[in-house]
Amino acid sequence: MRTTTLNLLVLVFTLSLAASGWSVATAASLETYAFDDPRKEALFHELIDELRCPKCQNQSIAESDAPLAKDLRDRTYIMLQNGASKQEVINYMVARYGDFVHYQPPWQISTSILWWGPVGIILIGLLVVFIRARARVEPDELTVEEEQQLARLRRTDKEQD
Repeated sequence: MRTTTLNLLVLVFTLSLAASGWSVATAASLETYAFDDPRKEALFHELIDELRCPKCQNQSIAESDAPLAKDLRDRTYIMLQNGASKQEVINYMVARYGDFVHYQPPWQISTSILWWGPVGIILIGLLVVFIRARARVEPDELTVEEEQQLARLRRTDKEQD
């Protein structure tokens, strides 16, 4: 009983240390930026959640600890403090890092394959299934020799019964 209580205390202590370390690391990853206008601060948080880190695997610049993400957060902050609009910040980031930096890239002819490709593959698959199913439904006609051989097999089968 005594060792179970001791093990439980050690587990609780370890978990509390891990949780406090995680929260400190999470809080340290996002610097604090001073805003004089709450609308600018709200726009800043909206933008850093909407912009993707070009270096990281599917993380926003708010979530990423990469130095590049910090630079993008700093640049977003400076642009907003200088009066840039949301679209101006997005346009700057897209011009510099490409459409990948924005979680909602625009539809373009060059990216249409991403939108229509899966639909095309599904339609081709359905067409193949339809053609193969139709070919199985249509009975093949037997030649005269095949009909004679079938008749012999049926007679042989009846004689064995």
